[in-house]
Order: sequence, then C-alpha cells, then structure tokens
Amino acid sequence: MFRHSLYYTLFLVISIFTFGRAQEESHTHSHYVPNHSHYAEHDSLVPHKLLFPSKTPDRVIANLTVDPAHSFAVNWRTEQQVDNGEVQIAMATDGPEFLLDGVRTIKATSEKFENQNRREPLVKATYHSALVTGLQPHTTYVYRVGSGANDDSYWSEWFQYTTAYTDMEKPFSFIYFGDAQNNVKSMWSRVIRNSYRQFPEVNFMLHAGDLINDRDANLEWGEWFYAGSFIHATVPSIMTPGNHEYRDGVLSALWRPQFTLPENGPIEALKETCYALEYQDMKLISIDAEGFDESKEARVAQTQWLDSVLNANTKKWTAITMHYPIYSTAVGRDNKELREALKPLIDKYKVDLVLQGHDHTYARGYIENEGKGLTKVNDAGTVYAVSVSGPKMYESQDQEWMVRRGEYTQLFQIITVSKDKITYGAYTPLGTLYDAFELIKKGGKNGKKKLINKVPKTPVRLRKDFINPE
Repeated sequence: MFRHSLYYTLFLVISIFTFGRAQEESHTHSHYVPNHSHYAEHDSLVPHKLLFPSKTPDRVIANLTVDPAHSFAVNWRTEQQVDNGEVQIAMATDGPEFLLDGVRTIKATSEKFENQNRREPLVKATYHSALVTGLQPHTTYVYRVGSGANDDSYWSEWFQYTTAYTDMEKPFSFIYFGDAQNNVKSMWSRVIRNSYRQFPEVNFMLHAGDLINDRDANLEWGEWFYAGSFIHATVPSIMTPGNHEYRDGVLSALWRPQFTLPENGPIEALKETCYALEYQDMKLISIDAEGFDESKEARVAQTQWLDSVLNANTKKWTAITMHYPIYSTAVGRDNKELREALKPLIDKYKVDLVLQGHDHTYARGYIENEGKGLTKVNDAGTVYAVSVSGPKMYESQDQEWMVRRGEYTQLFQIITVSKDKITYGAYTPLGTLYDAFELIKKGGKNGKKKLINKVPKTPVRLRKDFINPE
C-alpha cells in the first residue's frame, strides 16, 4: 500500500512540475532570446555552439581513476557566470524512484579559464572537475552535473555509469583508438559512434594520442566532444597525449582543465600525461612520448619510473599506451631513442600489449614474427599495435614483425581481457573485422603466452588501391 502511495505521489509531483514548466514556456516563448552571454557578437559564426559554453554543462566526460571499482572522475564546462559545480549521484533504479531517496551531492572544483587559439575568438569558460568516491563495485549509478540550481535547464541529463569489478577473474572490454586528429566532427564521429553501437557493454575507452590536430583549438576540442557526445560521459576514458596535444614542447592548456587523470607520474611536468592505474587484473600505463622526445628530464624520469612500476606490478596482464610507436610503420619514421630506452623494460617485464598511434596506418605483430606468418605461436612476446581512427592517412612500409598491415583504413579495436585470455579485434567503421588475435596466458603474470592469429581472409588494404599514383 505504501509503495503504491509513494509512486502516486511521485507521479503527481512530476506531472505538476511538467505542467507548470509547459505553462511558463508558453508565456515566455514569444520573447525568448538565446543567451550566449558575452558571445552574442559571435552568434553569426557557424561553429559557435561548439566553441562557446553556456550556463548548461557541456563537454561532460568521465575518466578512470586509480580505483575504478569504487570511484570515477568527471569534468565539464560552463560559462564564467557559473562559478559553482556539483555532481548529483544515486544508485540506478528501474524507474525514477532514485529521485525520492539516496541522491548524493558532491561539490566540484571550479576554475575560471580563458584561451584564444590562432584564428579563433577568445573563449572564456569555467571548468569543473569532481572525484566521485565511495561507490560499490560492479554497480550501475546515475549521475548528473550542474551548478546546483533549482532549474533543470542548468543541469546535464542523468547519465548511467558502471563501476569495475573487484573480482579479478571477471572479464572486461575496452576500445582502443589511434589518432582521431582531423575532421573530427565530420569523419571521426562515425567511428566512435559505431564502436559504441556495436559494442555497448565496453568498460572504458583508450585514446593513443592526437585526439585533435591543434593543441589549443577550442573548435577542434568542441568537435571531439561533439563526436563522442553522451558516450564520453557514460563510458570512461583514459588518454595519452600525442605531439599534436603539444606545441613547441608545451602541453595544451586545455588538457588538465578538461580531463582528470591519475597524478602518480614521476615528475610535476608529466602530471596527468604519464601515469598508471589498474583495471581489475590489468595494469595500464601511459607514457608521455612527446614529453620523452622533447625533454631529457622527462626521458630519464619516465624510463626510471616505468622500471619501478613494472617491477612492483602484481597484475597478470600489462598494457602500455604511448603515442609514438616503438616500431614505426610509416615510411621514413623511426623512434630510435624511445625504443632503445623502453624496449629493454618491455622485454624484461614481459609486457603483453603496447598500443600506439602517430603513423596514420595500421600494423599489428610481434618482434619474433620474423616474417613467418604463423597461425599459432607457443611462446609469444609482446604484441605491438599501431592504429588510426581518423581520416588522415599515410603509407606504411611492410616489415617482418607485422602480422597484419593496412593503409587508408579507419579502425577501432575492441580488446577483451578475461582470466586467461586477451581477445583483440580491429574493426572498420562499417563493423568489418580487419584483424584479430587471441593471447592466452595460464598461471601468473610471467606465464608463457600462446598467440593465436585470427586474421580474416580479406585483402590487405593499401592506399595505392584507392588513390592513383601521380
């Protein structure tokens, strides 16, 4: 009886609120003027909605923390008139009853910020970030972000978010993207959206650098957030910076305001670019490859730090992401210093996966391949992958370590980690499987690994087949 009464009361409240809002809007619609605050003079700009914030949160994104079973981080943006940020969170329910009881409010850290990139107007915003803690493992929550106002117009929608397991044997999946970088709204959007449509149960996304082309371009960042839309807020991300998140050795001023990533790297200059976290039984490590390339201090610090992190690692599976490849695929490229510093550690600690970008081609393989092209390898080493998700394409050079190679192909990779196996599939935006393998490891982290190549019987895609040589 009580439950029926409760639902009836909730129904009345929602009905009265909706009716009242409808009446209010019917009286004000005729003289409503869109409010872009101090950006009114830019309303004639075609992309102004991607550039400028409003009182309503935009660019909402969730990031993994060092404890993804019990917490997550969330960031968003508003105009500068909003100087307060809040997260409301509750355990998800089958209906709206979570509104009646159990909604918790977390105050965000809010920072006023402005930047003006080359050939763009000045953009002023308040960036908000919050760490949501005290969550239960493998539980679905609903959350929204806003200023704390009573008006729902100034809140985001309610997003659903699921925490990680604490059971190390439970499987999980993530999407790995190479460079998005160019034409992000028009041509990368279908890649991230179809990856989610095809695999909606993934647990997080990993971006291997060059998310955009020009580090501080608010329009390009606006396109990146637009392309992913609600996916960014419901599927948490981790990202490593590429050379295009830098200019003249300086990281994008927007990187830290709009993302909240672990701060456990070796030095202050690498905070939130070089870091490590654990997701169930996998250690995930981000190496700041551009920092490595630009600074001797960063190079030495990351090499020593990686050695210590891998030495202390207790997880069965290990994956490293960095922007520059250990083995370059594009013609005329070679990251010799990076390889000479890091590959001995990768070999010493038997890292399982190295996930990279930068070369705007696709290649996947292992160094012991030596052109053999075997279907099964009973004692495999580290598997290296280089991929691209955006439309900018280069030519590659065939090398013996490569099991599968590709050019002129946008891809996303689905990686599933279970107790004794990693399953990997590289897919085109159409959902076509382009490459696949299984990596099987029984026992602990130092167990022998069997690699089973499952390359589909489809032709290798090369640029020359689509673009006629001049």
